[in-house]
Amino acid sequence: MSWDRIHCPLLIQGAVLILGLVAKGETSHAADWPHFRGPDHNGISGETTWRTNWDELPPEPLWRAEVGIGFSAVSVAGGKVLTVGHQSGSDVFTCLDEQSGRTVWNYRYPSELGAMFYIGGPGSTPSIDVQQNRVYGLGKWGEVFCFDLASGKVIWQRHLATEEGIVVPDWGLNGSPLISGDTVVLNAGRSGFALDRRSGTTVWRSEGTECGYSTPLPFQQGEESMLIVSSGEGYLGVGRENGQVRWEIPWLTRYGVNAADPIVWRGNVFVSSGYNKGSGLYDLESGRPELVWRQRRFRAQQNAPVRVGAFLYGFDGDSASRAKLKCLRWEDGTIAWEDETFGYGALSVANGFLILIGSDGRLGLAKANSERFQPVVVSSVLESDCWTVPVLANGRILCRNSRGSLVSLDVLESN
Repeated sequence: MSWDRIHCPLLIQGAVLILGLVAKGETSHAADWPHFRGPDHNGISGETTWRTNWDELPPEPLWRAEVGIGFSAVSVAGGKVLTVGHQSGSDVFTCLDEQSGRTVWNYRYPSELGAMFYIGGPGSTPSIDVQQNRVYGLGKWGEVFCFDLASGKVIWQRHLATEEGIVVPDWGLNGSPLISGDTVVLNAGRSGFALDRRSGTTVWRSEGTECGYSTPLPFQQGEESMLIVSSGEGYLGVGRENGQVRWEIPWLTRYGVNAADPIVWRGNVFVSSGYNKGSGLYDLESGRPELVWRQRRFRAQQNAPVRVGAFLYGFDGDSASRAKLKCLRWEDGTIAWEDETFGYGALSVANGFLILIGSDGRLGLAKANSERFQPVVVSSVLESDCWTVPVLANGRILCRNSRGSLVSLDVLESN
């Protein structure tokens, strides 16, 4: 959610996996999407019973809602949809009924819009813990909330800037809360901040220098449970239990915008950022990052690509530039194909299909095919600007734009 050289970002964005370094997502209903980047923190939905014949039967709107200015994505679990936006001098957490779109509850608090070189508004996505009936939310300027999922009652709240002296970066705190065991981990401070998820008390913290804009990513390195968080100067691997820094990848991006979540697979970590910075793959098998390759032909400004097999699919370029959708090889970073159909946008993956939305609001679907790109493009489902990832959950695709229009589209497979 950034812009060109004078348009600077709002930001948000994780990954997973197996063998060696394996991202460990919390368990959830297979069709739910309980937090940013989905159930396994990798942009992939577990949904399989949904329609992909969009050329014959395009997705139809079920309901629409207005949730306020911003770039928060949605989380879906327990029959509810959660997001946050800015309305009339306040930031507002909104809980909607998944079936009807009616408002179940909302919570508003005074907040600045923060429209510096862009429309402004919050960028963090709430995280839902259905088993504990709780929602965790991070505000743009350091506010942290724990809500009762059913009623919206505030169970506890903190303010990391005023209480802990956390430095808030230029475009605010935009990483999403990570529910990790008994803690909620936030990208705040140089290398993260952990709160007790029951009481909100501080469990561990890092120094108060400026953080990046990504969401903490859980993974396993050898015997240790780890996290990757971004600072304004790079990506850091820290112990999940104590926040101790184990390694660092220096990654200087203009304006400190390290926003796209890293991706971990087979002992390697992929990082990328916009403003012509590019991408890199690092080997972590030795316990410390060793460069495998770097290139500037793929630059993920806000939304990380999604890995399917040995290929990555994502948008290269900044939101105000001539962006392209690209497919790149994991092993060497070479580009398999590129396409300008959507320009700038965002995507998620389900059952081997790319679900895409362009900045102009056009929705699309395509097989995750490393040889060629053949999309089915439907007419616009929203007005621009759409930079927030489309979410598939329980037979519905939810999309929102920067002004806060949210639409739920029916793709449920008929019996």
